[in-house]
Amino acid sequence: MKRREFLLAAAILLSPLLHAKAQQPATKKRIALVFPAGKSADYKTDPNGIAFFDEMRRLGYIEGENLIVDRYSGEGRIERYTDVAREAAKTVPDVIVSYGTPMTSRLKAVTSIIPIVAYTGDPIRFNLISSLSRPGGNITGVSVDGGIEIWGKRLELLSQSVPRLASVAFISTQGGWDGAGGRALREVASKLGTSVVKATVNSPYDQAEYTRILTSIQEDRADGVIFSDETEHYPHRFMLVELIQQRRIPAMYVYREQSEVGGLMSYSYDVKSGFRKQAAQVVEILRGANPADMPYFQLVAFELVINLKTAKELGLDIPAGLVAGATTVIE
Repeated sequence: MKRREFLLAAAILLSPLLHAKAQQPATKKRIALVFPAGKSADYKTDPNGIAFFDEMRRLGYIEGENLIVDRYSGEGRIERYTDVAREAAKTVPDVIVSYGTPMTSRLKAVTSIIPIVAYTGDPIRFNLISSLSRPGGNITGVSVDGGIEIWGKRLELLSQSVPRLASVAFISTQGGWDGAGGRALREVASKLGTSVVKATVNSPYDQAEYTRILTSIQEDRADGVIFSDETEHYPHRFMLVELIQQRRIPAMYVYREQSEVGGLMSYSYDVKSGFRKQAAQVVEILRGANPADMPYFQLVAFELVINLKTAKELGLDIPAGLVAGATTVIE
């Protein structure tokens, strides 16, 4: 048989095998999403979660095709965090995506091998990593810690909007109250002649618990409310706006979305950009990157959003200078 005829015959024989190999799906990767609060199913329709998966898709990973996604939630019960962390690590996913400092701390305790991409406060202060530029372990991610001065800024902005702001309720967990943010808020309040009222929410973090604490705040006639930026509040952010509106209390929120749906004002980082960055980090690891060498990204840009429609409903006249300096004004 001549060489050309041999090659042609071989190509014909191998064609079905090559075609079959080409049709085989790429090896699927598995990631685990671990949340401290809320129902795990809710995160499939969460707008920021959608931004995360849109970025994953843009970078070539699509749930149901070449990506398996397991979702876990502590459902607002802090006593369950360790068990949830163990459950997620037990399946040995390619990457664990974690939200909140407390949950990430539990995950760090149960695995030093599985890569973790986290969304947290200051990862060094909470002993999650050794360096922002070179984390050095199995954890990298996105930090939304803007420094303790952010709390003073939030209080100052609220005090400029609410005349005679004598008392402000700080809604947080006990850890948030005792932590650097809570202490900084109280220090600034003393300089402004404002008192900070402790409004501690307890596990489970749910509508009943928030209703209880807000009813207490209303009875105590606090002039305003500031929320901590703890991740436990995140799944309830829209419900919290509704509860505050019912009680007609001026509030400073943590998330831009809350101002967009009727909250008075927010001074916040860009949550969606953080979720997209986190997705990019996940993809880097799925493609072989080592989290020990991947810088822990820090969100530094903060946005002031003011809802003038809500201000009018509350009988507040927001100073023109404050309005002019806002990133976004909703009318």
